[in-house]
Amino acid sequence: VYQDGTKQKRERKKTVSFSSMPTEKKISSASDCINAMVEGSELKKIRSNSRVYHRYFLLDADMQSLRWEPSKKDSEKAKIDIKSIKEVRTGKNTDIFRSNGIYDQISEDCAFSIIYGENYESLDLVANSADIANIWVTGLRYLISYGKHTLDMIESTQDNMRTSWLSQMFSESDVDNLGHIPLCNAVQFIKDLNPGLKTNKIELKFKELHRSKEKTGTEVTKEEFIEVFHELCTRPEIYFLLVQFSSNKEFLDTKDLMMFLEAEQGMAHVTEEISLEIIQKYEPAKEGREKGCLSIDGFTNYLTSPDCHIFDPEHKKVCQDMKQPLSHYFINSSHNTYLIEDQFRGPSDITGYIRALKMGCRSVELDVWDGPDNEPVIYTGHTMTSQIVFRSVIDIINKYAFFASEYPLILCLENHCSIKQQKVMVQHMKKILGDKLHTQSPNIEESYLPSPESLKGKILIKAKKLSSNCSGLEGDVTDEDEGAEMSQRVGKEGVEQQNLMTGKRFQLCKELSELVSICKSVQFKEFQVSFQLQKYWEVCSFNEVLASKYANENPGDFVNYNKRFLARVFPSPMRIDSSNMNPQDFWKCGCQIVAMNFQTPGLMMDLNIGWFRQNGNCGYVLRPAIMREEVSFFSANTKDTVPGVSPQLLHIKIISGQNFPKPKGSGAKGDVVDPYVYVEIHGIPADCAEQRTKTMHQNGDNPIFDESFEFQINLPELAMVRFVVLDDDYIGDEFIGQYTIPFECLQTGYRHVPLQSLTGEILAHASLFVHVAITNRRGGGKPHKRGLSVRKGKKSREYASMRTLWIKTIDEVFKNALQPIRDATDLRENMQNAVVSFKELCGLSPVANLMQCILAVSTRLVGPDNTPLVVLNLNDQYPTMELQGIVPEVLKKIVTAYDMVSSPLRLL
Repeated sequence: VYQDGTKQKRERKKTVSFSSMPTEKKISSASDCINAMVEGSELKKIRSNSRVYHRYFLLDADMQSLRWEPSKKDSEKAKIDIKSIKEVRTGKNTDIFRSNGIYDQISEDCAFSIIYGENYESLDLVANSADIANIWVTGLRYLISYGKHTLDMIESTQDNMRTSWLSQMFSESDVDNLGHIPLCNAVQFIKDLNPGLKTNKIELKFKELHRSKEKTGTEVTKEEFIEVFHELCTRPEIYFLLVQFSSNKEFLDTKDLMMFLEAEQGMAHVTEEISLEIIQKYEPAKEGREKGCLSIDGFTNYLTSPDCHIFDPEHKKVCQDMKQPLSHYFINSSHNTYLIEDQFRGPSDITGYIRALKMGCRSVELDVWDGPDNEPVIYTGHTMTSQIVFRSVIDIINKYAFFASEYPLILCLENHCSIKQQKVMVQHMKKILGDKLHTQSPNIEESYLPSPESLKGKILIKAKKLSSNCSGLEGDVTDEDEGAEMSQRVGKEGVEQQNLMTGKRFQLCKELSELVSICKSVQFKEFQVSFQLQKYWEVCSFNEVLASKYANENPGDFVNYNKRFLARVFPSPMRIDSSNMNPQDFWKCGCQIVAMNFQTPGLMMDLNIGWFRQNGNCGYVLRPAIMREEVSFFSANTKDTVPGVSPQLLHIKIISGQNFPKPKGSGAKGDVVDPYVYVEIHGIPADCAEQRTKTMHQNGDNPIFDESFEFQINLPELAMVRFVVLDDDYIGDEFIGQYTIPFECLQTGYRHVPLQSLTGEILAHASLFVHVAITNRRGGGKPHKRGLSVRKGKKSREYASMRTLWIKTIDEVFKNALQPIRDATDLRENMQNAVVSFKELCGLSPVANLMQCILAVSTRLVGPDNTPLVVLNLNDQYPTMELQGIVPEVLKKIVTAYDMVSSPLRLL
């Protein structure tokens, strides 16, 4: 059965393990790989026409040849000489693989090819797991580089660096120079070096080692300490990555690290000085720091550091244009902020405001009613929720309003007070909030709201306002009572409640009305009326049910409406448990103020929290351009690509997990965790998707998943990626941790994903190790079974078209622009198709970048006698490849493909 990422059937009965130790020895060095190859592995040999042969492959003890059995050939022919191997290629990147009928059933991570002989023949193999494939790839690459001297080379490098570092640390702990230290000290020592390890696991490993040596006592020698550290603290997946970039050494030098940073991590302008800084910062061995070498321990430290976090640090500060109109931003918003439990009988508390404001919320709700002793109170009307004094809430808001963000805070005031207590509200707000209140009247000559930048440090009141022709000290306005809806049943159409309260009116004092400036609450009627009559400073609130109706029936109008006007969406009153609506349902329509129940954790709050991380957690996120531009048209329910937006392909490989805790409250399986990972895409309907890994049984410490997924993202600016780790259990899969990140904040390359609990706290030392790549859809697609890459022919190309405006001067200008746009489209697509061919000839997948291609072919550019077969001419802006004499046919094809890639660039 091929490991293609599909769901596995749960056939094995659950058992409780009384040992946390792995049953197989962990591969953590090249010598481990060589030894495993000598013992041999069952591999699938792939041939053309979908033929698959199960063969047992092994390395001769003299390390001179690779053999397989059984075979119809005699034993001397069923082998490949190591010295004839030209290249070991990972993935399904040969013609045999690409033309195979079972291409889609073969896991990319389990496949590899051995390119050998003068004619560059390929032996295409599939291992039973990615780990086994890595063992063979790593071992063979060492053998190609060092031949029979491989083991000597291994022993003289990294082991000495790590051993000398650990020996020095052991000696510092062995103050009396006894040659041993107490078991408890040794355990704590390793725990300090790797805090994620469980104490009982370290103790158990030492005891197992002592038992295997029939040793009594609890003292630990230096050799035992080094052996246990080597076993517990070496992550095989990081080791395999290190040797991939180390030119088959057991460490990375500054040039190796530079190549890794540029080719994989996407870091620009890397110098040896930058590499050296990283080595000095993360390499624990003094010898390594002095020589400029990064050992497996230093490389692990670097990859688990904030420098390799999946979240782009550029987005940790405000990084978007904050000078656009307020209506052009999504605004982090809270519903019933005063509640800390459900909205029917739960307690009200000022801590709800503190929590929301500390989380970057920029719109909070105050449901105000008459209270005792002439002091207004806040609670949900028509329910059994408790009450809090209005004045104390305003005090807290004054204290925390700009704790997490300096941008404007909106107070959504739902006023149910008598005139007398309304005046008390005004007194409290003016006295406590003072100059922070924005009371300046809107400029009627403007068409849009002011920007967040111009409103820094200001508090805006969203509430009802008296009409301008009201001359008295008070007047009546329509009521806006969300709470009253809780006692009503939603009508047959599900949308009647929005208009239930329109007939009810109440008295509003002029002093309170004057505190409302650019957020005047008005009743929504219909889109065409709003387009003609609504003022830009007027705000409509939509019940979730009504907003969903408009999102489905009038998606284009809803988007256009939200270009000029603020729209607030609040949860259905039927959600008496304070559950949350999906904010994406309304963000896709451009709704700015989607009010969430911050007190209720879960998927929907994960999306909200993750979304607002992307702009320094300031509470404002600039909407996609297609939702802001006057002339653009966007339908929220599009099931396909978005006009004018280039789709992206997101490639995610879930490599491994680290230190998964047992699910909270779980006790059925003891300490056993059977984790699996979901990768979810949230965005417009065309982008929503999910994939899951297989379950790793009884391994929560360092499960290796090695599974790759691909997603097409049609509107990247509105997409989010959510990683969810669950514990596989018959009774009901239990939540372990999650992390949600906007697509725009993803860092490509090898990254660690910190996991968070259900309530949003960071889980100590728990993470996922992933690889992320993002490619343009046209720049290379998934190959078809028959080996034809996704390339569009010229006839099927989609050229930009112009809409005739029937304004002659404008139409003429755009008419002249059509041909240059067509030429540019041809140039782009020709180059992108050439890039696909070049990647295939280099033996790489469409995910690869050009630097990785050059790295892959670099070993083939030199002949047997070290004379160059191809020379790179660096005189031009874009380097050219020049053949030197007679070269193999495959190399000619590579040079020709490279020329097709670079020639369009030279035309620019």
